[in-house]
Amino acid sequence: MKRETGPEARTTKQWQAADAAHHLHPFTDFKSLAAKGTRVITRGENIYLWDSDGHKILDGMSGLWCVNVGYGQPALIDAATEQLKRLPFYNSFFQTTTPPAIELAELLDEVTPPQFHHVFFSNSGSEGNDTIVRMVRRYWDLLGQPQRQVIISRTNAYHGSTMAGGSLGGMSGIHEQGGLPIPGIVHIEQPFWYEHGQARPAPSRLKADGSPLGGQERSDVGAPMSRDDFGFKAARWLEDKINEIGADKVAAFIGEPVQGAGGVIVPPATYWPEVQRICDKHGVLVVSDEVICGFGRTGQWFGCETFGFRPDLMTFAKGVTSGYIPLGGVMVGERVAKVMIEQGGEFTHGYTYSGHPVACAVALANIRLIQHEQLVDRVREELGPYLARQFEALAEHPLVGEVQTCGMMGALHLVKNKASALRFDPTLEVGMVCRGHCFGNGLIMRAVGDRMIVAPPLVMTIAQIDEMVALIRKCLDLTLADVKHRGWL
Repeated sequence: MKRETGPEARTTKQWQAADAAHHLHPFTDFKSLAAKGTRVITRGENIYLWDSDGHKILDGMSGLWCVNVGYGQPALIDAATEQLKRLPFYNSFFQTTTPPAIELAELLDEVTPPQFHHVFFSNSGSEGNDTIVRMVRRYWDLLGQPQRQVIISRTNAYHGSTMAGGSLGGMSGIHEQGGLPIPGIVHIEQPFWYEHGQARPAPSRLKADGSPLGGQERSDVGAPMSRDDFGFKAARWLEDKINEIGADKVAAFIGEPVQGAGGVIVPPATYWPEVQRICDKHGVLVVSDEVICGFGRTGQWFGCETFGFRPDLMTFAKGVTSGYIPLGGVMVGERVAKVMIEQGGEFTHGYTYSGHPVACAVALANIRLIQHEQLVDRVREELGPYLARQFEALAEHPLVGEVQTCGMMGALHLVKNKASALRFDPTLEVGMVCRGHCFGNGLIMRAVGDRMIVAPPLVMTIAQIDEMVALIRKCLDLTLADVKHRGWL
């Protein structure tokens, strides 16, 4: 029997039942979601989504950090359609390629920093970071230093959820499953000033009334540091780790310019230049994970340009196609590419869909649209500064302890007491309470612990930023009333 298809073919409850019966979602408690029911999104236009009940939602997260040019762009849709008609697929194996893959490689050379002239395509950022692990170790093998295997990353970093990507990331929840991290990957602390650089008497865990849980006090209580001084201190954690391991065994350091999924952790301005100096001193490769920060989100084409460092390799995905079609990859700097090409020998790594012609055609249309609309300049000169001012105004709210923005990313840290930066007991999940109010009021805003974050599409207008911030303020007020009613304040 032929089943009727399309968003109107079933009721919301019917969609939810079918989803629960057959679909296992990423990063999900399957039992809990099946009992609750999924939210079914049926349509998107510009920065808005509609669910199966007809509710309009402002997408403050660009899908999943990726729909940079917004929903429904005809240029991207037409590019996919035309390429599907001409050549829907061919692979990049067997000394073969396709015109869209070549043209995209040329265009990426144009928009990336000057040390990059070569690209290795993948399907996602996770796969791109798996490629990073293979490539940096192959590089050192070819140079006759096979002992340089160790890659240093950071706690609370996110680099994907494959075996290598999940290992590179520093999220304990991921490491608790599957025997991660794999050997040869170690972590240092993140450059999070609000957590590690300021003085506050708050214990590391609190009861609901704010009193210490188990008497465990913070180890970093002391005199406050300026953000710049803390940036130098956080960078030196990298040098300490290199010295501990031995520089002759360290292959690379990987980091997101801004830690996105970790809560929009914007490092001090001093951090990345000092990291670069340390890596140069010890001959360690620098890897910039630009999966979230790339293609204009920080106000430059890539986050490394915003923060002033020169990576040897760059992972990208998400914004390269604005999420319309899956595509990722690694930009390979000349230091690495020269060795990989001139030394010869097979690099035994790749993916069936590396350089997929439809994905590459969409990426070409997406990047050209970003160029034509001057979105990178607009984020840097107009939208990013305006979002920063609007978020600073939210800092006056009784629940907001810290505000951070960078380009079209923003974070609000919810606290129990602003003056002392006293946190809520994390088991209360105040961030999830706030997220619930966002969902209930037509706003997608993500909760990372008690940090509420946004990364809206780069095509947003000033009026739409005002609309989003008004919704955020409303949801903060509802959350404040809620936590008071529950006796948490």
